[in-house]
Amino acid sequence: MNRAPIYLMLQALLAALLFGVSVPIAKVLLGEVDPIALAAFLYLGCGIGLFLLKNVQRLSGQVYETEARVNKSDMVWLVGAILAGGVAAPIVLMFSLRETPAAAASLLLNFESVATTFIATLVFKEAVSRRAWWAIISVTAASILLSLDLNGEWGVSIGAIGVLAACVLWGVDNNFTRNISAKDPVAIVTIKGLGAGAFSLTLALVLGRPFPGLAIALGAMLLGSMGYGVSIVLFVRAMRGLGAARTSALFGTAPLAGVAVSFLIFQDAPTTMFILALSLMTAGTILLLSEHHSHLHTHEPIVHEHHHRHDDAHHTHEHPEPISPGQSHSHWHEHPWSQHEHPHMPDNHHRHSHSKEA
Repeated sequence: MNRAPIYLMLQALLAALLFGVSVPIAKVLLGEVDPIALAAFLYLGCGIGLFLLKNVQRLSGQVYETEARVNKSDMVWLVGAILAGGVAAPIVLMFSLRETPAAAASLLLNFESVATTFIATLVFKEAVSRRAWWAIISVTAASILLSLDLNGEWGVSIGAIGVLAACVLWGVDNNFTRNISAKDPVAIVTIKGLGAGAFSLTLALVLGRPFPGLAIALGAMLLGSMGYGVSIVLFVRAMRGLGAARTSALFGTAPLAGVAVSFLIFQDAPTTMFILALSLMTAGTILLLSEHHSHLHTHEPIVHEHHHRHDDAHHTHEHPEPISPGQSHSHWHEHPWSQHEHPHMPDNHHRHSHSKEA
């Protein structure tokens, strides 16, 4: 495996850590905040925090733009991502957390990777290896174990079903975002945060939902800026290099942090099912971390704009001004036809079809 995917995997794992910690804390806030209002403040905190970060970046005086700008052609995917993952999913999750133990809810969120993978492969034709599929199967098995409620009338918890529904919506969001992941992730997540937060806030006002005090609202926004804002930016950066399926599977480690915090806050005792599910998740993560994908492939000519450097085999174009190989920048550039073999993931340059599983 080359160095770039390992670096991107670390970003995905850090994104998972930030989001995983936010889940049990959000459950604590649900004791003081209406679910729709909480979803609104979480995403407003995400959008406002990244908006401030973006303005700090603009004051840095960089010679080259390091990220490609979001344009009108990206808005269809972005609006779809906002409605699915920024509006519907968090509201469903906040209601479901009321009926689901924090530790179980944290682990059930692994189903997001399953939903993302099926949508990526069936709809967007992303290549997924046998090893990656075994990782997804491990996560699926863990999610099924934790959704069972043998004491319930139907054997399945309504709260657990709600968490799984939120994961499907985030799976749609992830795949929509994948299609614009070459663009500035801070700008993407800022728009998503502000759009989703404004929609949920308006919905709360129309429905007459109660609003929390200033201190709790600011706390929710701070949580959103880290658990949603920074986390999703890292997720998008990882996804444009690893693809939607693998990034989401790595993001499945989020519950590890969530469960640890849940045990501290709620004193939830680990059960046999919990330990078995945790083992399956760990096995799936190890499978992804050890994946190696390499074969002879062809790059068709293309002209596009995205974040890139010149220390790889894909960006050999010239610049009017000298630029160091390791300097990140963004501009429109052309890729000529080429054919070669090297380790790669389904990133922006390797979304080719496969005649057979690699």
